[in-house]
Amino acid sequence: MMDSSEKKKKEMENKEQSELKEESEEIKDEDKTSSSTEEETKEENKIAELEKEVAELKDRFLRKAAEFENYKRRNENDQLNLIKYAAESFIIKLLPVIDDFERSLEHIDTAKNNEALKEGIKLVYDKLMKVLDDQGVKKIDSVGKPFDVHYHEALLQRKDDKVEPHTVLEEVEKGYLYKDRVIRHSKVIVSEDSSEESVEEKNEEENINNQNSDKN
Repeated sequence: MMDSSEKKKKEMENKEQSELKEESEEIKDEDKTSSSTEEETKEENKIAELEKEVAELKDRFLRKAAEFENYKRRNENDQLNLIKYAAESFIIKLLPVIDDFERSLEHIDTAKNNEALKEGIKLVYDKLMKVLDDQGVKKIDSVGKPFDVHYHEALLQRKDDKVEPHTVLEEVEKGYLYKDRVIRHSKVIVSEDSSEESVEEKNEEENINNQNSDKN
């Protein structure tokens, strides 16, 4: 059996071991708590950085979207202005011709030399035709050519044994091309051929065929 001193000593040792164990466990708990806090802090910092990055990206996106809308609006306005003022350069080229006509009109009543007046008007006319030609506007050459519904509109037929049937004899109103498109058909008188269908009938038939072709 242990004596009282040894028993007391044993109790003291057990108590010290118990205290050391508790201290060790407390230290471990503190370490765990500290480690957990650090992890939470890191996560919070990472989330804050991501939120900041998202906010910056959103701001950049909104700025780019606004810039694109402004560009789109400017481009639409430019297109509208281009269409609205498309004829501006052509009109500017016509203004000198109008000036010449006005000067001629101012002196027409006091002109004593008709030949000079005629020559002046012809110069203005030639100047106007040069402006139109530069823009791609040209007259349709019709007289003496075979009648063609793509370029001509027959007003009358007239017998003429000197030319082939369906030949353009005379222009009542000149036709014009704009580049490769007919913008006004020539109104013409055509030589007749009594043995065949009239030019008017051919013209009407061709127009019907063209309309049917467009529908298809």
